[in-house]
Amino acid sequence: MLSVASLNTEYASKGSAPVRAAQNVTFTVPEGKLFTLLGPSGCGKTTTLRSIAGLERPTSGEIQVGADVVYSSRRKVFVAPNRRNFGMVFQSYAIWPHMNVFQNVAFPLEVRRQRPPAREIKERVMRVLEAVALDHLADREATKLSGGQQQRLALARALVMEPKLLLLDEPLSNLDAKLREKMRFELKRIQRELGLTTIYVTHDQSEALALSHEIAVMSEGKIVQIGSPRDIYERPRTRFVADFIGSTNFLDGIVLGAEPGGRGHLRVRTPVGELKAQCDDPLGQGTPVSVSIRPEDVHLSDEEPAADGDTVLSGVVDQKVFLGEYLDFKVKLGLFELLARAHPSLRTPTGDRIYVRLDPDKCIAIAESPAGSKAA
Repeated sequence: MLSVASLNTEYASKGSAPVRAAQNVTFTVPEGKLFTLLGPSGCGKTTTLRSIAGLERPTSGEIQVGADVVYSSRRKVFVAPNRRNFGMVFQSYAIWPHMNVFQNVAFPLEVRRQRPPAREIKERVMRVLEAVALDHLADREATKLSGGQQQRLALARALVMEPKLLLLDEPLSNLDAKLREKMRFELKRIQRELGLTTIYVTHDQSEALALSHEIAVMSEGKIVQIGSPRDIYERPRTRFVADFIGSTNFLDGIVLGAEPGGRGHLRVRTPVGELKAQCDDPLGQGTPVSVSIRPEDVHLSDEEPAADGDTVLSGVVDQKVFLGEYLDFKVKLGLFELLARAHPSLRTPTGDRIYVRLDPDKCIAIAESPAGSKAA
């Protein structure tokens, strides 16, 4: 449905080299799927979205939606934003305060060059208001809506145009935490029920994991990894991705060799001893790696467990924090401190010995220059 190929977008910078906001960005989105551009501020995700929308003119590359090329530097094609038939929702919902809910949604249809008949406008407006559960508020003044209702109104206004592509730029960032969580479910329901091909921009990892069919993680204008939410979280390809998505522990180490019969596992020498770790790349002996281990994959017990192919280490409880549904432990393994997440039923006192069991499939070896071991 959407194909972005070798997209580059630059901004002029007074007195210095141009800012390369998007660099060789390439991805495809199948019809009906939600694809998220995820990364920290300044990584190029919004620039990429605005380039797709036609609000920025890229330096080079190609953007195609279905059979329609909307931008191509090679073919000298640039379709104006208003002719692309894309729906877009921004961080600020840009609700017109002098109009009620119905009028806000109807406005894009009423100002079209080929204005539909009044009866069709009413039918389309009420259909999208029903989809976003605002049909009972059609006559309410827009300024008297809650934050979540305004967000759904902005979405309805984008949907009423029956867009080929829906572009969402941090649409939940202005909502409080509980409402944001509720709206994730609403957005997911609407997108999947209507089968909308959607590009979603966010810096919020939880949002990306909850909503997406596929995620592209961006850093410094480039895509560093594309994959399903589970792949991105469980099999990060770079230290940046592992660190940015959720919490993780990093252990810097050296590859000792392949584990015999170990299903792609490597033996890695680390500051806490020898570990077995999973790696998708063939790495030779002596290769420096960072081993990423998620806190929930650090299994703790008071009694020494059977290894059964796992790595078992002995440590001391340094700190623990009760967080309701789970406990966060900091476990000292020599000079290294490992963050672990456990069920509240584990009551090992601070200062007592505790055993750590690590599944090699959950220890991910990343071949990059180490930047110092730490628990993130």
